[in-house]
Amino acid sequence: MNIRAIKAIAKKDLSSVTSNVQIFLPMIIVPLIFCVIFPATLILATRFTDLNQATNMEPILKILESLPEESTLAKDLASFTELNQKLIYLFLNYFFAPMFLLIPIMGASLVAANSFAGEKERRTLESLLFAPVDIFSLFFGKALAAFLLAIGLAIGGFILYGLTINILGYPLFNRAIFPQSNWLVLLIWVVPSFSILAILFNVAVSAKVKGFQEANQMSVFVVLPIVFLLISQILGAFIIDTKFLWLLGGGGLFISALALWRMVGYFDRNRLFESQIF
Repeated sequence: MNIRAIKAIAKKDLSSVTSNVQIFLPMIIVPLIFCVIFPATLILATRFTDLNQATNMEPILKILESLPEESTLAKDLASFTELNQKLIYLFLNYFFAPMFLLIPIMGASLVAANSFAGEKERRTLESLLFAPVDIFSLFFGKALAAFLLAIGLAIGGFILYGLTINILGYPLFNRAIFPQSNWLVLLIWVVPSFSILAILFNVAVSAKVKGFQEANQMSVFVVLPIVFLLISQILGAFIIDTKFLWLLGGGGLFISALALWRMVGYFDRNRLFESQIF
């Protein structure tokens, strides 16, 4: 493994991403929407609306009533006297967790999809393959670039999200309500594991297809499970608590290990060169 080559490849890929508006712009817009606009809109709308008078609240009220009394969430919600407080706390600390997970996965998917497919479009893959760099260092360098950007987006989004919630929500709660323990597990454990999974999938796709758009379209298969988690929570199927997040992160790492094991035999210079031609 060539550490110097890995750093150079990762730096080159990060530079190509930040200079490409088609890739970089969504990485700025999506976190702003998910981490600032959505929570700000929810908090402000709830602060100036009496939800006790609102209609169609039955599904949410059923979720609140079905929570086990010994659960951490039920105890936290019991400390609030107003329905507005309970719903903001529930949505922002629990329901929005899968939505937040989309930010690093999207970033990792875009960079990983661009890894080899972008080289093919720029006609630079041949020179990269003929460079005196072993194939593992080449693969690891491109994966590292995607991982660093995904973690950076997650940390930046986490800070924006927390500031938005605590500043706009302070008049309603008179204290900071974010982050809770489930969000720390999400950031430290689940985000890295699912980012790795998204990177492995998209790098493999990027090495096989001929262009970035085709590789990027395939990334939807990584996003679908997260969308399923989000919909399931909203429908009240389950609540993504800390225990579930530990299991989710472990499952992501296990699948990533299996994927990496299967990919080891695929990545060689001949196959990558053939994917450029055929």
